[in-house]
Amino acid sequence: MRKRDTDFLEAYRGYSLFERRELAQPHMSYAYEKEKYRVIREGRVDLLDSVTRMPPDGTEGILSKNALRHQKNMLIAAITIFTRSAMDGGLPEELAYAMSDSYILKGEECTSVEELDQLSDRAFREYTYAVAVRKNRYYSSRIETALHFITIHLHEKITLETVAEAAGLSPCHLSRIFKKEVGMSIVDYVQKERIEAAKHMLVNSDETLAAISQYLHFSTQSYFVRIFRKHTGMTPGQFRRSYENR
Repeated sequence: MRKRDTDFLEAYRGYSLFERRELAQPHMSYAYEKEKYRVIREGRVDLLDSVTRMPPDGTEGILSKNALRHQKNMLIAAITIFTRSAMDGGLPEELAYAMSDSYILKGEECTSVEELDQLSDRAFREYTYAVAVRKNRYYSSRIETALHFITIHLHEKITLETVAEAAGLSPCHLSRIFKKEVGMSIVDYVQKERIEAAKHMLVNSDETLAAISQYLHFSTQSYFVRIFRKHTGMTPGQFRRSYENR
């Protein structure tokens, strides 16, 4: 939060609703906010830096007399809109909501306005990247159904047969066209998506490796570590520490 916004927040303490209206500076315009939402919805990674540097054309509303609580509330409001913008851009609901829960819980743990600002910026960028990745995929409706099924069942046992049933295809036919369109087998794709989910949990939660491994249905923690290293070149612990040091 910029100093002038902090000062403005302090000036609001103790004022009646009428007095607040008299003091109020213009809120940031909807057009200003909508530009950020458009970047997420369209997955415009190329616009991230320019939009982030764009100076606000007004001030934030006041959501609490306490500066830290105010910024936490602002984060919740922003994440809510980011989530819906991402879903409008094609991000699966389950993934978008899981990201939302993670960011909001992480925000509650923040102890400074600066931490909250950094978390909001990270969320803005990660939602945009997630949508961009999704938009770069062009699959048939059957394969999209299969991919969606996999996304929402990563924490359960997934077999070729269950995915095929969801997609309305025979296991043999699904296996063939999945490899052709996606470029890998269903087993490899599920593994890759579980590692992506694990990376997100490692960065945005305090869950133990054992808990993450179990939640994402890896047979053992050692197997989880081995597969994680295979996909990322580092162990889950090393990956988490690399983000903590940023």
